[in-house]
Order: sequence, then C-alpha cells, then structure tokens
Amino acid sequence: MSAGTITGIGRRSFLKTGVAGAAGLAIGFYLPGRFEALAAEPAAAATPASLNAWMLISPNDDVTIVIDKSEMGQGILTALCMMAAEELDCDWKKIRTEFAPAAKEYFNPAFGMQGTGGSSSVRSSWDPMRKAGAAAHDMLLQAAATQWNVDKSACRTENGVIYHDASKRKLTYGSVAEAASKLPVPQDVPLKDPKQYRIVGKPTKRLDTPDKVNGRAEFGIDVRRSEMVYAVVARCPVFGGKVASFDATKAKAVPGVKNVVEISRGVAVIANNTWSAMQGRRALDVKWDEGPNAAASSASISQLFADQMSKPGAEARKEGDAASALIGAKQNIVAVYEAPYLAHATMEPINCTADVRADRVDVWAPTQFQTVAQGTAAKICGLKPENAFIHTTYLGGGFGRKAGADFIIEAVEISKAIGKPVKLTWSREDDTQHDYYRPASYAKMAGGLDPDGWPVAWTTRIACSSIMEAWFPGSTKNNLDPTSVEGVANLPYAIPNIQVDYVRTEPGIPVGFWRSVGASQNGFFSECFMDELAAAGKKDPYEFRRHLLNKSQRQLGVLDLVAEKAGWDKPLSAGRYRGIAVLEAFQSFAAQVVEISVDRKARSVNVHRVVCAVDVGRVVNPANIVMQAESAIVYGLSSALYGEITIEGGRVKQTNFNNYPVLRIDAMPVIETYIVPSEEKPTGAGELAVPPVVPALCNAIFTATGKRIRRLPIRAEDLA
Repeated sequence: MSAGTITGIGRRSFLKTGVAGAAGLAIGFYLPGRFEALAAEPAAAATPASLNAWMLISPNDDVTIVIDKSEMGQGILTALCMMAAEELDCDWKKIRTEFAPAAKEYFNPAFGMQGTGGSSSVRSSWDPMRKAGAAAHDMLLQAAATQWNVDKSACRTENGVIYHDASKRKLTYGSVAEAASKLPVPQDVPLKDPKQYRIVGKPTKRLDTPDKVNGRAEFGIDVRRSEMVYAVVARCPVFGGKVASFDATKAKAVPGVKNVVEISRGVAVIANNTWSAMQGRRALDVKWDEGPNAAASSASISQLFADQMSKPGAEARKEGDAASALIGAKQNIVAVYEAPYLAHATMEPINCTADVRADRVDVWAPTQFQTVAQGTAAKICGLKPENAFIHTTYLGGGFGRKAGADFIIEAVEISKAIGKPVKLTWSREDDTQHDYYRPASYAKMAGGLDPDGWPVAWTTRIACSSIMEAWFPGSTKNNLDPTSVEGVANLPYAIPNIQVDYVRTEPGIPVGFWRSVGASQNGFFSECFMDELAAAGKKDPYEFRRHLLNKSQRQLGVLDLVAEKAGWDKPLSAGRYRGIAVLEAFQSFAAQVVEISVDRKARSVNVHRVVCAVDVGRVVNPANIVMQAESAIVYGLSSALYGEITIEGGRVKQTNFNNYPVLRIDAMPVIETYIVPSEEKPTGAGELAVPPVVPALCNAIFTATGKRIRRLPIRAEDLA
C-alpha cells in the first residue's frame, strides 16, 4: 500500500490525470443521496457540493480511494476504505490511498467545511462511502455485461473480479474500468444487507501501518522542497502581546542564519537548517509590548471565575423548578469543581511548509481543517481560495490542536516575505507555551435529595471561555456556547428538576478544541457530583445510576456491561478500590470502572485496571475501537494525574514533558474494552473514552480515602 498526497492539482487536472491518463474509473458522490458522474470535463462543470469519496481504478486493478479526512493516528484512513471496499467488492490488497486536496467537494457535512474533528469521520462518511462503492460496483458490472453481451443480473463479483458463471468467463475490474468510466453513474443502488458484510465489522489491520514503520509515510515534519529554507519564530511570551522593537544583528551573525523578518505573530529567523534558526532566535534581541494580560495568573483567573458564580448565566437547560425543589429537598449538597487549562502535547511538533508565488500558494501541513488553512493562506497572499493548494500530510497526533491556523499563518507570511519555500518548525517549548488550550473551567453544583435518598433537583453554573466565539465569532446564540456545557447540559439521569447555565468569562488565554472538548471537564464535574449524591443518599454508585437511567437505554447498556465485566458485585482484594462513571459524547456512549490502590505514605495513586464499555452504533473496525479506547484512556489519565497549564505574569510556566508530563509505560494500567453490539448508524469513537476515565478515577479515590477530588489535577494532599 502506498499513501501520499495529491499535490499541486485542481479538480479538473485531477480528473484528467485519473481518467484519461490512467485509463481508469473515477467516481464521486454528493450528499444527500445525489450521484453525478465526475469524470473528465463534465465533472469539472458539476455544481460543487459535499463530495465525500473519490475512487480511481487503474488497469492493473489498483483501487485508489481519496481520503477526505485527516489521518492523525485515529485509523480513519482504514475505516473509510473498509466502508467503500465493502460495497465495491474489490481486492483489499489492491487498495491505495491519497489525501484529498482542499476543495468544496470534500466538505464534511458535520462542519460545513473540510475538516476532521468531533469524532465525525465515520459518522459523516458512512452513507457516502458505501453509496460510492455500490455505484462503482454497479458500473463495473454493467461494463462487463455489455462487453459479454449478457444481462447484468447474470454477472457477479468477488474480490475485484467479475464473473459470468454460465459461460465461465471473467474480467478484472481494471480491464473494464475505462469502459465503466463512460457510463452514467446510477442512482439509488441497493446497499448490502449487513448480514453479507465481509469487511465491515471485522477486525482489520490498518493500511497505513506498513508505511509508518518503513518510513515511507510523509508527515508534515518530513516535507522537503527544492531551495527550501528553515524558520522558527520568536513570539511574545505573554498572550496578546506584540513586538515593540528588535535588533537582529547578533542573530544574523550566527552561522547559517540567512534573514530575520517581522511577521504578524512575532519575529521569524530564517536559516539553512532548523538548528541554526533556533540558535539565531536565541541570539535575537527582542523587546516586547506585553499588553493587558501581563498581570494574569492562575490565581487571578480562578478568582475571576469564582466571582461569576453570583451572576445569572445563559440558560443551557431548564426542566421543572430546580430552585424551589432545592428549597423543599430533604437534603442539599453543594460543591465547587475546577479544571485547569490543558495543552494538547502532540508527539509531532507543530510545523508547516509554505511556498508563496505570484499566482499561487502551496502549503504542506499536518492540518485538521483544510478549508481554514486554504482560506487563511489565500487571504494572506491576496489570492482566490482556488489558488491556494493545501497538501495534507499525515499528522503525528492532532487532538484538536492542528485544527488551528496559527502555524499556517506564520509559514505563509515568512515565505511571502522572503520569496522562497520555507519550513517552519515549532519546538516543544513553543507548542507548550503557545497552544490553544482546553479552557480552564469552574462549576458550582447543587443537588437536592428526597427522604429516600433520590435526587429531586440538580443545578450547575459554569464559567469558562467560549471556544466557538474564539474560533468562529458570532456563531453562538444568546451568549451560550454548547461546547462549554456539553457533558452536563445533556445529563441523562431522570431528575425532575434540572437547571444548567453558563457565564461566558474571557481571561485572555487562547482556547481551542481539546480531545473530547467540553465533555472532558464537564464529565468530571457531573459524574463526580453524581457520586456525591449517591453517597449522600447512601446508595451504591452503580445502582444509583442504574435507577436513574430507566429512560436512557444506551447509557444503561454500557453501564450494565461495564459493571458486569468489572465484577462490580464481587469483592476486591485488600487495598484495591474502584469507581464508576458513564457519559455520552459525540452521539456515542461509554462507561468505565477504574480500579486503584493508594499509597497514603507516599501520597500516590496506582491505577491497576480500567474496564471500558462503549456503544458506537454499528462498528466498522472493532480492532480500531479498542485502540481508540486505550488511547483515549491514556489521554484522560494523563490529564487527571498530571495535566495542568499554569499562568504567571501572563505567560505559561510549563515548557516540556519534564514539567507537563504524560502517562509513562510503567504507570499504564491493564485496559479491557467491550463493545455493545448495535445496528444503529456508526457514531464517534476517537474521543469517547476520554471523559469517563477522569471521574471514575476520582470516584475510586473517594472510596479509598474518603476525600473528594474537586480540583484537577490530583495532588499529593488529596491522597494523604
């Protein structure tokens, strides 16, 4: 399998190359349910729409599937191919892939733009990819039937070969691809009965693994261009600050340094290699105008949030009369929860390569949002979007960080200034201190219990920054950002009186989408507080939840499965404790049980076992679901045990993995993942298992110590 990117071509050229040059078959499809042949000249004139899949079949029987999502380790390249190949009935060993260029045809219907995030890839591609495969399959059958002068219904396919059993004749897909490409694309081709699936639903090895192992896969950091130079950028350490003045004399004296230029986000040092550029940056003399945020600190931000708790917020959910129900409750429980800023800490450093010319700009980047990258590059260069070519590479982790355009802006501005292709590289320190962080968040929770210990009221007020307003100004209504309340506004429990509101608060720290977005911190708030209510009502945490999920069958399904597999009804060995949590995220459902021990003298916690149950609808690749669950649990545990970005003097104190650690292999628990069988449409899996692991861990610590964890990360004093 070879994988790469489509470089420097528009849709018209791509089609000419794929169809005329290769004498093959190119198929494209629009949503919803509309098929049009997109081959050669007619395709170029077609009205742009949400094109979700392209298929190219070569004379040698290779099937190239153009991937319109970013592959950042989540396995989407393989999943999309599985869906298409299931209906195409091709030879799996003959599949090749290419990443799609930036174009309206590849818009993700979940976003209205081309991009990858929100665990939307399988969900948004499930119908288009299968329909594309089915229609291509039908065209190949028809081409063979015409050549044989037989009825199409007398033909069948298997593994990329078309058979006419009556005459014992056969043709490969490649041998009829050119003829098939001239046929009209059929509409409403029947899809397979799931009982006939031979690929979808089967554990499948990832197509991109061989090239990642042998080094052939191209990540952004691997891009090389002729006459390319290298750059790094000095940025103001205080958010919102800017360059006051700079002296480049010492920087230019560093061997290898070629130029120093000011750009919108700082001062760029350009050299023959990245090391020389970094040494030049160290020698650079810059004076900063630190701006209005120079006095900001974690303590001042926390106090700012706390002050918002007395203010009414934008209403996110209101059922019944929670205020009156609290007054009339037998018992009231009130708690304040707090979560810190978090960095993404992707393994591949932030990078971008740009080549600005008079009539076009080319960008090679590990980007999650091609439309944003394209529009950004075009605007900087004063070009039309169609003259900005985005070449998506593999991403060495994304987690929402590479949805940003900051690294695109810098690379394009530098290339434009110096008139050469340039590779921009961020150091780990650059990324840790200039991220778009998961918002710090503050929540005041209140619950009321009846005489039998069951909840009659629930209120939550949340204060944090708005991601949506930061990224898409004007996109929210009534000052309510849904991402700020997800994970608590959609509380599934049958509580008669619920009130959730949000007070938008902007401390001046850049925020962005972090793996599982608002559900990560709000899941911690809601599922830990649910445990508080269970304890106050003297109920078993699992039975308490189970009783309140009588109208939420899918949540109940994962909850029951995880309790069964974890042996919730069986005693643990001495010194072991466990906690439980269940959450909905990205239209999917997950429950987890975390088993721990606590060393009270060392003030440390050991996570021994995590049992995870998920319901993601119909599963495309169960092997990938397991990998994603394990990855998400590592990400969530890292945030709970270590993750914290602290602000002092308007700047981030953390710099690298030494003071922003992640889970190491010696702390890795045993993870068991179980999948609830489902015939529902596929939903999200990549972020699903992040939110439940944090509250399940904290609830286990309460069982072990009697202390509630209401502020993250977990600290030594919490374990004494």
